[in-house]
Amino acid sequence: MNTFSLHLALVATLAASTAVPAAAEPVFNRIASFAVAENLPAGTDAKTATSAEIITATPDGNTLIYSDSPNKAIGFIDITDAKAPKAGGSLDMKGEPTSVAAIGTKVLVAVNTRESFTNPSGVLATVDVAGRTIEETCALGGQPDSVAISKDGTMAAVAIENERDEEVNDGKIPQMPAGDLVIVNLADGKVDCGSLRRVALTGLSEIAGDDPEPEFVAFNDKGEIAVTLQENNHIAIVDAKTGTVVSHFSAGAVDLKGIDTKRDGAIRPVDDQEGRKREPDAVKWLDDERLVVANEGDYEGGSRGFTIFDKTGTVLYESNAAFEHAVIGIGHYPEKRSAAKGVEPEGLEAATFGSDKLFFVLAERASVVGVYKDTGTEPQLLQLLPSGISPEGAVAIPARNLLATANELDLGEDGGARSHVMIYERAEGTANYPQIVSVEKDGAPIPFGALSGLAALPEAGKLVAVSDSVYSSQPTIFTIDATAKPAKITDALVIKRDGAPAQKLDIEGVALDGEGGYWLASEGNADKLYANALLHVNAKGVIKEEIALPAELRAGETRFGLEGVTVVGTGDDTTIWAAVQREWKDDKKGFVKLLAYKPAAKEWGAVAYPLEAAGKGWVGLSEITVHGDYAYVIERDNLVGKDAVLKKLYRVALSELKPVKLGEQLPVVKKEEVRDLIPDLKTNGGYVLDKVEGFAIAADGTGYVVTDNDGVDDASGETMFFSIGNIDAK
Repeated sequence: MNTFSLHLALVATLAASTAVPAAAEPVFNRIASFAVAENLPAGTDAKTATSAEIITATPDGNTLIYSDSPNKAIGFIDITDAKAPKAGGSLDMKGEPTSVAAIGTKVLVAVNTRESFTNPSGVLATVDVAGRTIEETCALGGQPDSVAISKDGTMAAVAIENERDEEVNDGKIPQMPAGDLVIVNLADGKVDCGSLRRVALTGLSEIAGDDPEPEFVAFNDKGEIAVTLQENNHIAIVDAKTGTVVSHFSAGAVDLKGIDTKRDGAIRPVDDQEGRKREPDAVKWLDDERLVVANEGDYEGGSRGFTIFDKTGTVLYESNAAFEHAVIGIGHYPEKRSAAKGVEPEGLEAATFGSDKLFFVLAERASVVGVYKDTGTEPQLLQLLPSGISPEGAVAIPARNLLATANELDLGEDGGARSHVMIYERAEGTANYPQIVSVEKDGAPIPFGALSGLAALPEAGKLVAVSDSVYSSQPTIFTIDATAKPAKITDALVIKRDGAPAQKLDIEGVALDGEGGYWLASEGNADKLYANALLHVNAKGVIKEEIALPAELRAGETRFGLEGVTVVGTGDDTTIWAAVQREWKDDKKGFVKLLAYKPAAKEWGAVAYPLEAAGKGWVGLSEITVHGDYAYVIERDNLVGKDAVLKKLYRVALSELKPVKLGEQLPVVKKEEVRDLIPDLKTNGGYVLDKVEGFAIAADGTGYVVTDNDGVDDASGETMFFSIGNIDAK
């Protein structure tokens, strides 16, 4: 199977999931999300940074426990009703919790208490779940990372990483003291501190063999522990009962082909990397003889995928770039990480659901989870699940058909999304994500993201979309088949100037010119040397005309400029209408301009549009499109999650659009609410996304909405694309 086959298999799986429900295979759908900030202690500043990193579940599957490193705490979530998770509070661990593992009525917590990199320390704490109390702690003699419990519940293993200081010697290893593996006995979930024994891992790896940095541990049913030495690019297998290293091997390297290695404002999966060290992070056993590792990289490598080994080190399967290509195909590729580690597979989980042996690959930078079926040979990619921002850990609860992910990044201080725990349920039905995918072209999925504007083509169900300045080196017009489920991006037209991809553009709106070409609205930002402008582009994507704003408008503009464009009339009566996102300097508070430009006369005019009152954030326009006797606009706030209150579709009668010359008193148009989009934005179980950016009405009258995923930069990467039904019936 070539490196793109998994992407194609995923598209086929998604298509099959919309077949006759009676024959549908079980799928995972996100059913709830929990903002970790809800577990902050009373009286704490609501903007205090939180993080859900490693996560576990009590044996009954009703309580989730996660590590919250910034707050030196662990948090609890009641998921008795998995669709309505409840805050269960937090517990101060008096240090940085790095990992959690539940057993019986207890949870073991690895806690980093180090004073410095050269004087590492830590404890293994036993916490009573019901009482939310620390019962005892055992000194570990070093800085712990991962903790795991044997399948029979009689032992626990802790990876003592003693991580390097990246500020010393450019972060190069060796840096002492060396890490090792700690094994302790358990009795009824309690740690027998007196049984603690250490397993030296020095002298195993070719890379800094005297300074092993164990990262992750996992038990198989035979009581063997797999240990990844990430920086050392090595894996060890340890017999837990005897504390003996029974085998060890280099994680090796991968020759990657068809990847993007340049941070240049474009996704171009055409590069190669030879000899890229795997440097695995998480490890899980698939059975007693095979293990899977996530090749995140941290020191010199990271091969962007995952590998299945047997416990002697033989490679049984290598994903190469296939996982990353599948991620590109759903718009989750993190272009700004291209030069480093791409999608960064970091976390793993493995479990049997019904008769299916599954494993889950968490891509930290792509904010997505790959669901794979373990076939015993080549695994089958079943789904890609959206997972908040930066998934770090996951726990499967097969008895309840549940999966939960812990997402570490918290952007609350900057008004962004908070750290979340996401909950998924496996059941027969249709996958509700992704809602838009791209087809393969020229040997790879068509790269896309940051979709910011929509327009309808003459064919029923066919649309075009544009990408914004996130991809400043690759401004593109995408063709969408909205009749497919999920919708499919079938073609991409790069916008060109002087024979090369056009630069200094922030395309926010697109409209058909009636002659096979397009009108585009480019939003200005003086800080980035972009200018607000209308662009006339032919059918080949070549810019034929760039129309700058007149001096009267430029004098008052801010960085919140043109956000949508539409066309009214034909021939000499053609008027190009463009929506300005927010108030400019010469606008009254609460009013924005709808600009009118007549190409034949080269004349500008405007009307004023009344915005809804702003709450915590700001309110502005994101789109304008004409259909029938109305111009439809998206009006939204810039808030996310539970703070979001305004994401609505309005319309203005064309009879209201009577522009006056610039400098005159602008007439205020009347608007009518068409649809509140927040209920639509809640349908896939996540938090409400910020940027509802595109709206178009297809030839058959169906309205379509798309969100801008910000190119997965400090964002979840989710693109929602959905229909709101026949607009003429509203």
